[in-house]
Amino acid sequence: MTAPTVETASTSAAEVARRLPLLDRLLPAWIGVAMVAGLLLGRAIPGLDDSLNKLRIGQTSLPIALGLLLMMYPVLAKVRYGNVDRIVADRRMLVSSLVLNWLVGPAVMFGLAWLMLPDLPTYRTGLIIVGLARCIAMVLIWNDLACGDREAAAVLVALNSIFQILAFAALGWFYLTVLPHWLGLHTTALHVSIADIAKSVAVFLGIPLVAGYLSRTIGERTRGRAWYETRFLPRIGPIALWGLLFTIVVLFALQGHTITARPLDVARIAAPLVAYFAIMWTGSFLLGHRLGLPYSRTTTLAFTAAGNNFELAIAVAIGVFGVTSGEALAGVVGPLIEVPALVALVYLALHLHNRMSWPRETAP
Repeated sequence: MTAPTVETASTSAAEVARRLPLLDRLLPAWIGVAMVAGLLLGRAIPGLDDSLNKLRIGQTSLPIALGLLLMMYPVLAKVRYGNVDRIVADRRMLVSSLVLNWLVGPAVMFGLAWLMLPDLPTYRTGLIIVGLARCIAMVLIWNDLACGDREAAAVLVALNSIFQILAFAALGWFYLTVLPHWLGLHTTALHVSIADIAKSVAVFLGIPLVAGYLSRTIGERTRGRAWYETRFLPRIGPIALWGLLFTIVVLFALQGHTITARPLDVARIAAPLVAYFAIMWTGSFLLGHRLGLPYSRTTTLAFTAAGNNFELAIAVAIGVFGVTSGEALAGVVGPLIEVPALVALVYLALHLHNRMSWPRETAP
């Protein structure tokens, strides 16, 4: 995808949209088609979900892994890695991201899960696990479409991935066992391997990050930056969109029968998720604006705080509670709600770009 860099605070959402290629301008329509196609495939082809589920290495779904890698590589190939040092120097954004992702986000999901699903313990547990898995994949797509800072997104995703390896198991123990015990609520045990979490991060972030870095380094050294950014990047850009749509089709095909057979359960799970995305994105966006961050970094802060690593959440839920568990269903519903919700927030971000005052962007 070829989302442009933010230039001035007077650029309107309509002007940004007109600069996007036709495929990107129609993204909501393509996502809707992909959702419907996945549902129809899941219902029309007997055993398709079982066949797709068998394509695994450990707890990693190969079709979903392929889609995520295709989605992330073009975005990470666009990052100007030589500018990363200016992002690391922005302590306000780094500290804010860590606080939002590892203190605020899990607490918000915990509160919403208990508030809105007090009578459904398995779904509640699944949602809390989703809240603990911070985003390392699709957030790059939403950030790029909303004209966020690509270098900042790469740094924040990498930073939060390190914390994910270190903190996921401990936070799972705290939010499922310790905190409920303190509050006199039902407790749940969660046993997660740090090695499995590290493996998930290595596959879904490490591979496309290394590929993107090598592409830019080798491309600029051999052909120059002008060729790399005007010839090579436009050619690989559409791969991200096709990877996104492929991932959505696979997700909905895997769960098409469950979604249509248990619509009320899906609706109950969806309600706290929608509230979570709205609260986290809006709060993070307003915080970035309050801190005096420019639009591009405020947008990056908001999307990295609102997104979740659904593949890790689903893998943990399946590994601990089983593939047919309510916890696994809650994990699966997560990305099904996240996709349309964050697409809507992309348009909201572009709208607010023109409605709010912003500091002048610092040119790389």
